[in-house]
Amino acid sequence: MKLIGMLDSPYVRRVAISAKCLGIDLEHESVSVFRHFEQFQQINPVVKAPTLILDDGVVLMDSTLILDYLEASSGKSLLPSDLKQRAQALRLIGLSLAACEKAVQLYYERNLRPADIQYQPWVERVEGQLAAAFTALEKELEHSDLPVDGSLAQTGISLAVAWSFTELVVPDQIDATRFARIAEYTAYAEGTDAFISTPMN
Repeated sequence: MKLIGMLDSPYVRRVAISAKCLGIDLEHESVSVFRHFEQFQQINPVVKAPTLILDDGVVLMDSTLILDYLEASSGKSLLPSDLKQRAQALRLIGLSLAACEKAVQLYYERNLRPADIQYQPWVERVEGQLAAAFTALEKELEHSDLPVDGSLAQTGISLAVAWSFTELVVPDQIDATRFARIAEYTAYAEGTDAFISTPMN
C-alpha cells in the first residue's frame, strides 16, 4: 500500500504514525497538494491528502476512513474496546482533529489569501475555535491520563500531531504554559520511535 501526501500535513502524519503502531509497512510518496497539484491529480482527482492506494489499486482518502481500513486489515485497533472508554477516546480525537482543522484554516488564511482581503471577523472566529479545542483537550487531560510507557494509542497520536502541527504553522496561537498537559504529552510522543521516524519536515 502507498501513502500519498506530505508529512507536514497533520492528517498524513497521523496516518503514517498510526500505521507504524499497527505494524503496517506503508510505502510513502511525498506529493504536495500545492507544489505537485497536477501530479497529485493524476493519483486522486480530488487532490486530497492523505490518499492511500491499496494493493489492488483502490484509492482511499480522509485520515479517519483510511485508519478504519488499516485497523480492519491488520486485525488490531488503536482505540479501546470498552464502550465508555472508546467514547472518551473519540471525544479527545474529535477535539484534536478540530484543532488541526482550525490551524489549517488559519495557516491558509494568513499565507494564501492576500492580506488586503483577509476578513478579520472570520480570522478571530477561527482563532477562538482553535483555542476552544485546546482548552477542552487540556481540561479533559485533567481527568484522563494518556499512557507514557512507550506505547501509543490513537488518542495520543492525534493529540500530539495536532499540537506539533499548530506549533509549526501558527505558533502564536498556543502557549505551553497554558496548555501544559498537552505540551508535556506531545514532548513524550515526539520522543517515541514512531514519531521520530515520521518527522514533519
